[in-house]
Amino acid sequence: MQNIEQSFLYREIHQQPETLAKLLAAEKSTAAALATAIRAREISQVVIAARGTSDNAGRYAQYLLGAMNGMLVTLATPSLFSIYHHPPVFGNALVLGISQSGKSPDIVSVLAEAKKQGALTAAITNQPDSDLAQHADFTIALHAGAEKSVAATKTYTAELTAIAMLSTALAADGEMATALETLPQAVSETLALNPQVAQGVERYRYMQHCVVIGRGFNYATAFELALKLKELTYTIVEPYSSADFQHGPLAVIEPGFPVIVVAPVGVILPEMQSFVQTVKSRGAEVVVIGNDDAALAEAQLPLTISAVPEWLSPVVAILPGQLFAMHLAHTRHYPLDTPRGLQKVTETI
Repeated sequence: MQNIEQSFLYREIHQQPETLAKLLAAEKSTAAALATAIRAREISQVVIAARGTSDNAGRYAQYLLGAMNGMLVTLATPSLFSIYHHPPVFGNALVLGISQSGKSPDIVSVLAEAKKQGALTAAITNQPDSDLAQHADFTIALHAGAEKSVAATKTYTAELTAIAMLSTALAADGEMATALETLPQAVSETLALNPQVAQGVERYRYMQHCVVIGRGFNYATAFELALKLKELTYTIVEPYSSADFQHGPLAVIEPGFPVIVVAPVGVILPEMQSFVQTVKSRGAEVVVIGNDDAALAEAQLPLTISAVPEWLSPVVAILPGQLFAMHLAHTRHYPLDTPRGLQKVTETI
């Protein structure tokens, strides 16, 4: 069996505190300049082009920029640009491309068209010299260094942090800025869960399917954790909001069915606590990721995250999920860095 600590995946998960510290120090001025341009053009709408893990970062932006900055955020439909060749009119919108590599042609095509139309463009990428960045008026570099494992970890939390930096700059809120600076420490504290997760996943060695539930800011976390479990453990996993799950999918719950619930402290917590009671009454096996003692006490496997404001919780809430997926893959003797059928850079058209 592979030594887990020698894998790129393990190393990159544990590089996240350092990565976020670098990002926060290096890109504050870029985020501020982009915020200034947005205000100067009186922009209130954002269109985001992304795929895969970066698309999940876009889901976070929908909630964060909406809740904190009053912006309407939509996800682009890249095939309208790259296949149908009938792009919509952007008008006075910010068009934001999010891509670790900056190479996917369909994502690049969205920014290229936006640039042609005269819209304000920006990129969040780990490759500031990429094709995507060439079409951006502003580029926030992730400063994550080389990410060699196919499953994205440190680039995802860096993308979330870059979005949080932009929101903070737009809000010009001192409390938000102070909270943002605590992220590297909060990430470091949460990664101390590693031994507990390594032991806890043994219970799920033969799990064939499960659901991941999040809502609000952590709707993005549900999607990203589901993706990590699919990529690394080949398990059939579906993400839902707690509201959507009760509109039909609840019927799949039977005794022993695994349900992972993301339930940090915040305005959404009472809803998530009620949801946990609903699925437990049907016999579900519940994993809770959060920092509320009462919610964690309801779980067969409680995974405690560091206390941060709810709007920043997705950055730390995904960490137990990354560890869970890694250790479950390792328990099953699956390759950690090179999952079957996947490659690091996926260039879709």
